[in-house]
Amino acid sequence: MGTRRLEMAAVGGAVSSPAKQATTRPRLPDWFRTVLPTGEKLSAYNQTKNTVTKNTMATVCQEARCPNIHECWGRGTATFMIAGEECTRGCRFCAVGTIKSPPPLDVDEPARLADSVFTMGLSHAVITVVNRDDLTDSGAAHYKQCIAAVNELCPDTTLELLCSDLAGDFNALSMLLHDSPLAVFAHNVECVPRLDKTVRDHRASFSQSLSILEEAKRLRPDILTKSSIMVGMGETVAEVIEALQMLRASNVDIITLGQYLAPSEKHLAVSSFPTPEQFEEWGDVAKEMGFSAVASGPLVRSSYRAGELLAQIVQSDM
Repeated sequence: MGTRRLEMAAVGGAVSSPAKQATTRPRLPDWFRTVLPTGEKLSAYNQTKNTVTKNTMATVCQEARCPNIHECWGRGTATFMIAGEECTRGCRFCAVGTIKSPPPLDVDEPARLADSVFTMGLSHAVITVVNRDDLTDSGAAHYKQCIAAVNELCPDTTLELLCSDLAGDFNALSMLLHDSPLAVFAHNVECVPRLDKTVRDHRASFSQSLSILEEAKRLRPDILTKSSIMVGMGETVAEVIEALQMLRASNVDIITLGQYLAPSEKHLAVSSFPTPEQFEEWGDVAKEMGFSAVASGPLVRSSYRAGELLAQIVQSDM
């Protein structure tokens, strides 16, 4: 079927100020060409899409307009998004919609999520969430119920939660992680610290994100922690390395780095496209720092091939 340039965005990124917004979207470099699925992969893609539709599940693949949706769904994997399709925060990089007062949580969602994971026969499932600042526990109890439902129906499936910062609430985090079957607790710092105010909602920050990751590791040292940085929004090479150092000093086990792509002309603009060689260099630096697993590349996203990164760690520990 050939290739098609996919100008889509994924969750995460560092951005420039609104005043410097480009009037037209920049042309993507050639390394952003991706291959659409054919044959068995196309069948797997359609089956994944049908399962998601049947169970009325939201996926971050769709909501964040991830450029890897054809590859991942073509391998029969998807990253589920729970607690609603709109977020209470308005980060300037994100394709997910913003709402001040979301609808109540869906009490049937845990069962539908579990059924989706079971139907797809996933060996590793990634569950991500929207921010729910309208709830006293930021949604932690609902997240816990979803994880428990999947684990009960699919006990052999390893589970990864890409969590919000829970508004910095350590009590909510402790409740969420207590006796949790999670293999990976992930939370994204999104960008280098200097760009927080440009990139993220005013309720989020690198320091708050780092504190959640640190506390998660303190509470459950047996659970792997994971984070992600998006680049191409004005950060320097040195700032990326400094951010990696801060994450590793907080005992984060897994790191991913990828290119920010603006979801639309209304979002903050991309300032640069680091080369694949630069991503490879950052990846090598991260490995030297001691991260247990690293994924670094233009199309890498926080949940990209998550099961493979976990498998790398499991195999190295054997």
